[in-house]
Amino acid sequence: MAELYGVETKRVNEAVSNNPEKFPEGYIWELTNEEWDSLRSKISTLKNSGRGQHSKYPPKAFTEKGLYMLATILKSPKAVETTIAIVEAYAKLKELSRVIVEVPQHEDKSTEQQVLLHRGGQLVEGIMSDMLPKQSSETSFELNLAMFKLKHSVKRESDEEIKHLRAKLAELEKKMGQ
Repeated sequence: MAELYGVETKRVNEAVSNNPEKFPEGYIWELTNEEWDSLRSKISTLKNSGRGQHSKYPPKAFTEKGLYMLATILKSPKAVETTIAIVEAYAKLKELSRVIVEVPQHEDKSTEQQVLLHRGGQLVEGIMSDMLPKQSSETSFELNLAMFKLKHSVKRESDEEIKHLRAKLAELEKKMGQ
């Protein structure tokens, strides 16, 4: 975890020790000595690297919720970046839930309903975009609730394709400017 968030292991341990109220049951647990011994015996690289071999305390294991909470406490750039991403995703999910509730309140195929469906698709795309691979692919999201259906396709271009398209656009802009 320390490596993931760009801090020393002792900073992770300090964060947990100094903020026990932020790690309720289901957020973090400490491996028992038996679990730690079993894990060490299965990971030969641990013995060869010297990392964790003579550790004073068994390691802590974090659930996904614990990882997010840890990100909010640590002060490294990566932890701050993770916290911001979590807050942004949460805000988008809240807005998406409001959109989903509002869609059935409008007449089928009305302009208002179409605008809401489009906004819902944008929100889903925004939430999923960081998780999708950066290669050329097309992904469709389809949400079928009893009263309405939301379908939105997302196409992500590879970095090379994006550079190529930007070059073409610059060429066109140059020609248009002449």
